[in-house]
Order: sequence, then C-alpha cells, then structure tokens
Amino acid sequence: MTEESRPAAEEPGRQAAPQSPDHIAEALRARIRSGEFAPASRLPTQRELAEQFGASRAAIRHALAQLQREGYLGSRGRGAPAQVTAPAPDTPRSADVELADRIALAFQAEHVSIDAFSLTTETLNSALAAPLIAVSAGELRPRSISVRVLLPSPGIHPAFPRLVSDPADPRPITRLQRITRTFSASLRHQLGSLAERGLVQEVKVEIRTVEVTPLQKLYLLNDLEALTGYYQVVTRTVEFENEELEIYDVLGLSSKIFRASRDKDSRDEQDAAFVAESRLWFESLWSTIAEPVTLG
Repeated sequence: MTEESRPAAEEPGRQAAPQSPDHIAEALRARIRSGEFAPASRLPTQRELAEQFGASRAAIRHALAQLQREGYLGSRGRGAPAQVTAPAPDTPRSADVELADRIALAFQAEHVSIDAFSLTTETLNSALAAPLIAVSAGELRPRSISVRVLLPSPGIHPAFPRLVSDPADPRPITRLQRITRTFSASLRHQLGSLAERGLVQEVKVEIRTVEVTPLQKLYLLNDLEALTGYYQVVTRTVEFENEELEIYDVLGLSSKIFRASRDKDSRDEQDAAFVAESRLWFESLWSTIAEPVTLG
C-alpha cells in the first residue's frame, strides 16, 4: 500500500478522528490481504496502532481480537505484537460468534438499537453478555439502549419443536415456552438493571409475539446492519422433567449468519436495500399483527 492510498488515520503527523474497532479491523484486514502484512510477520504494537488510527487501546484490542477469531492473527503473547497468519476465507460464521461481535461493535454507538425476530432470545442473551459487562465496568457508555423482540405466540402450535414419535405430544412445546420465558425475563432484567444503576440514561425493552413459526432469525443493529440466518431442523434428544425426549428441533446458536450493512463505508447497494427492506418487514409485523406480551 502506498502512502497515497494509506488511510488518513495512518498518515504521519496527521490528526484523524478516532475510528471504531470495526473500521480498524477492516483496514488491517485489507492490509493483510494485500500482502503488506505477510503471513508470519508481526503487526505494529498496540501503542503504535493506536497512534496510527487515532483510537484508544481498547478499540485496538477489540479489533485485534476480532481478526484473531477470523483467523487472520495467531494467539498473542502478553505484550507481544500480534502475528499474522493465513487469511481466513470470507465464510459466514455461527450465530453465537457473529452476533456477539456485531453487537459488541453496535454498543460503541451513543444510541444503541436492536430489533430481533427469533424462536427464543437465547442467542441474543448470549451475545449481550460481554457488552453488558463492558457497560458495567465503564468501558462502554451508551446514552440509550432500545431492544424490540418478536417471538412466536405462546398460544399457537408451532411446527417445531415436536416429538418425533408423536407430533401432538405437548411436552416439547411446554419446554420451549419455559425456555422462552426464562431468557426473555433475563433479557429484561439485565438491560433494565443498567438504567436502575444509573449506567445508561434510557433503556427500553419491548417484547411482542406473532402467530408464526420462525423459519429464520433476523437481527437489526442500529438501523445499519441486518444479520439473518436459517433455522435448520434436526433430530436430537433433550431432557424434560427427568425424561429423555427425541424431538425435531432447531439449533439457533450454531446456525450460520449472513450480514448486510448500509453504513457510510458500504458501497454495496444490494446490502443497503436488504437492510432497508428488512427494516420495513420487521416494522410491518411489529405495528400490525404483533401483540404485546408479558413473560415472567
């Protein structure tokens, strides 16, 4: 990469605006792919990278951790510069990894918004764990957090989960409803506690239900990104009330997530259109047939 093509934040003597971990990771990813940072070479130190990008050390650490998870960097010794490994292919990642990364970045914003449509809120709860710890520790300071969740109505008989040997058996549905109540209550409690402790000025959590079985999950982050993945039906054995049940079920945490973005750096018009259409789709359900629900 020539000095003319180097990002402004990296030009010697130029004071650039602080960049987000996502932008830092993308810039380093491009430099690794171009060969500027060859496999087995070392990146600059975190202090040097912080100076180049005009960013905090925390932002640099988050960007490096993201690249390490993607396979671009090897494990880092304490205080040692990160070592470059072979670039990882651009393949979708599992929901638990991808959503956690994207929500962590979304929490860098002053106003955080998350809209989710899923079977339960298990993956969302898991993805929120690290950002909520960071907010509690004062490392992240959003002024507001708004979360809206669409779930299947507890009054319907969904297509799954169901007992393999007897589709009419109510136990898999009862188990699903208990899981949904547990994670929904946890979501409300954890986010609500941030406002109660004075860590975030405004927190709003709303949960509504629709009479459908979700065949895919959707997450909209800060109205800039849409993350979607398909629920694939599998056969598995679960324990319920001291019995083992063989059921048709879906594994949300391990489903692959596809991401589209319409932020200012995105040049993909189809991505931007997908995010906008996903927003319209979510709003069409939320404002019409979705019903407010109280889950314990």
